[in-house]
Amino acid sequence: MNKTIVVKLAAAVAVVALAGCTDLKPIQAQLDSLKSQVNQLQQDVNAAKTSADNAAQAAQAAQAAANQASQAASAAQSTANQALSAAQAAQSSVDATNEKINRMFKRSVSK
Repeated sequence: MNKTIVVKLAAAVAVVALAGCTDLKPIQAQLDSLKSQVNQLQQDVNAAKTSADNAAQAAQAAQAAANQASQAASAAQSTANQALSAAQAAQSSVDATNEKINRMFKRSVSK
């Protein structure tokens, strides 16, 4: 009789153990799913960081290009101002020469 009780008790323990293992399988599946999601999220975060880094580098390059364009525009404005000044000086010289010619013509006509 003791032997049958021990066998029944062992069978009951085995059933309880198997029932416990069966209940852990869905939890283990959920854990595996969560691990997979965490890995995917980590990959997404890394990809987003890489994209952000690339965007920052592109913005820096664009800023450098804008600075160069601004310097070129300033140099062009300076050159244009110099050309304008030279043109005004030339016009002034031409006006003075024309005035001299007109005075000489008036003198020769009046004589």
